[in-house]
Amino acid sequence: MSKIVSMKEAAGRIADGAVVTVSSSSGLGCPDRILKAIGDRFDREGHPRNLTTLHPIAAGDMYGIKGIDHLAKDGLLSTIIAGSYPSGPSSLPMPEIWRMLVDNRVAAYNVPSGILFDMHRDTAARRPGVMTKVGLDTFVDPIREGCAMNEAAAARPIVTRQDFAGETWLHFPNIVPDVAIVRATTADEGGNLTYEHEGAYLGGLEQAIAVRNHGGLVIAQVKRVTASGSLRPHDVRIPGHLVDLIVVDPDQRQTTETDYDPAISGEIMRPWNSFSLAEHSVEKVVARRAAMELRIGQTANLGFGISAIVPRVLLEAGQEQAVTWAIEQGATGGMPLTGFAFGCASNADAFMPSPQQFTYFQGGGFDVSFLSFLEVDLEGNVNVSKLGKKPYLTAGCGGFVDITANARKIVFSGLFAAGADIHLTPDALKVKSPGKFTKMVDEVEHVTFSGRRARELGQEVLYVTERCVIELTGNGLTATEIMPGIDAQKDIVDASMGRVKLAKDLRAMPTELLREGAMELSL
Repeated sequence: MSKIVSMKEAAGRIADGAVVTVSSSSGLGCPDRILKAIGDRFDREGHPRNLTTLHPIAAGDMYGIKGIDHLAKDGLLSTIIAGSYPSGPSSLPMPEIWRMLVDNRVAAYNVPSGILFDMHRDTAARRPGVMTKVGLDTFVDPIREGCAMNEAAAARPIVTRQDFAGETWLHFPNIVPDVAIVRATTADEGGNLTYEHEGAYLGGLEQAIAVRNHGGLVIAQVKRVTASGSLRPHDVRIPGHLVDLIVVDPDQRQTTETDYDPAISGEIMRPWNSFSLAEHSVEKVVARRAAMELRIGQTANLGFGISAIVPRVLLEAGQEQAVTWAIEQGATGGMPLTGFAFGCASNADAFMPSPQQFTYFQGGGFDVSFLSFLEVDLEGNVNVSKLGKKPYLTAGCGGFVDITANARKIVFSGLFAAGADIHLTPDALKVKSPGKFTKMVDEVEHVTFSGRRARELGQEVLYVTERCVIELTGNGLTATEIMPGIDAQKDIVDASMGRVKLAKDLRAMPTELLREGAMELSL
């Protein structure tokens, strides 16, 4: 019997009360058409009702791929457990999933992406749930929010603290998915799936196994179908015996605003001079100083924000292959992309499945991580996951908590204050007006990174800003380097209301950071 069905027929197979796990990373790999078909069915029939959805990484975005917003309807969606959520600027309308979350119309949780992948694997193997130290003393921990994003979620905890072998662990009990929705490029008639046009494998295989091992339904959205036996076995990422239904969307995009770019899927290699360089800006100055923490031959993790500029700094300096980049969607090596294609890389050496990439991250195998911050507090805690006044400006934690849990060295990048008027010259940086507020606060709104635990583990932690480099020490936040042109007392100590102290041996940051054109970067 053929596994190929219409979108309408596949959506009709999802029962009320089902737990549905969705493979996606914003626009990358998002099975958007089948999600729309489920929402359309609910509008017609009032079913399926009361779904719980699992999203290791966000489904959809705010730029044309709706993803989870197709399901964000009262009565259809009752619970969402996600590593990240659609996010974007305040100039765009708030996604409906965020409206439901803020209005307490859906129980919403933010669970680190790596833990969500671990949950699928432990559920598949019928182990007793995930036991992990990832997330201790952060918002993931029950001593804080326990992953809950609103009151509806707080009323139904999904994580507990447990003592085991004399140590404290976090325990996430199994959540058994009934339906998996994955996406690939090609399916043969038997349901074997290949990913040749995809920019990442993500975690579709683990999600399919978790569902199959519990007798559930696996739906695969693909771009095209080929005859049985025509796929090379080495290319099959999800074997056909794990797939029940195939739906076809010949127009599925590779990622947001990209129909298809063979360099993203590793089918061609771009000339290195075809990548754009970062424009000269305060953010680029920060990224340059962050890049100075690299050493030749290292493996470095990379996050969104200012940190995403660091590879372009190396490119401009002729050091584009000096280090190996590793990002949570799975690309390893090459040139990580920016903008809508963030999460992809061109000229990659390999594509790791996200669950295995997160195992690597959680164990701290890489040399250094470059991440961004929204705010930092006296304890060295970092918030990147919650902004109460404008919640959808952040996507939640994503893989941030997994990455920082055991990292040996972390370089956080960000601007010292929000909205400050900064003037750049080739030899100095001047603060013309202080800005709306400092990002150095007494207590962060959400603890995505625990400074206290970092000190316990002996992690090396830097906060690189345009004004200074700050180290996390036993005495709190200490500025160890200062940018030429900055008034240490006025622009750092007073601007942070005394929260950042000055090192006795305060050093000047190199003026080369401020100059336009290629910077000589000796790693």
